Amino acid sequence: MSSRFFILAGAINMFIAVAAGAFGAHALKHYLTPEMLAIWHTAVTYQMVHALALLVLAMLMLRLRSIWLQRAGISMVCGIVLFSGSLYALALSGVRVLGAVTPFGGIGFLAGWAMLAWAAWRIESPE
Repeated sequence: MSSRFFILAGAINMFIAVAAGAFGAHALKHYLTPEMLAIWHTAVTYQMVHALALLVLAMLMLRLRSIWLQRAGISMVCGIVLFSGSLYALALSGVRVLGAVTPFGGIGFLAGWAMLAWAAWRIESPE
């Protein structure tokens, strides 16, 4: 996957995170319990942080060559879908079993950050 893909994925996920944050703050506050609103907020926060990470990865891919940067981005995209997606679904539905998916998204995030660190360790500086 190209840096263009990760720029697009980062931008789309930032858009969704901002919209979801506003939706939670304004529309859902009257319908969800404080616990479910906190879960919604956690989903928004992690989606936003990792969308920014995708944009950074895309910029790094333009300058540095490493398959690990691409793998880190794929892992973070999967993490967003599984972690934030399952938390959004849990908050809206109240179906607790959806929370069982969330740790797999967390593993995706952790793997992505580890791969980014590995890429940084392995890449020789072009300077």
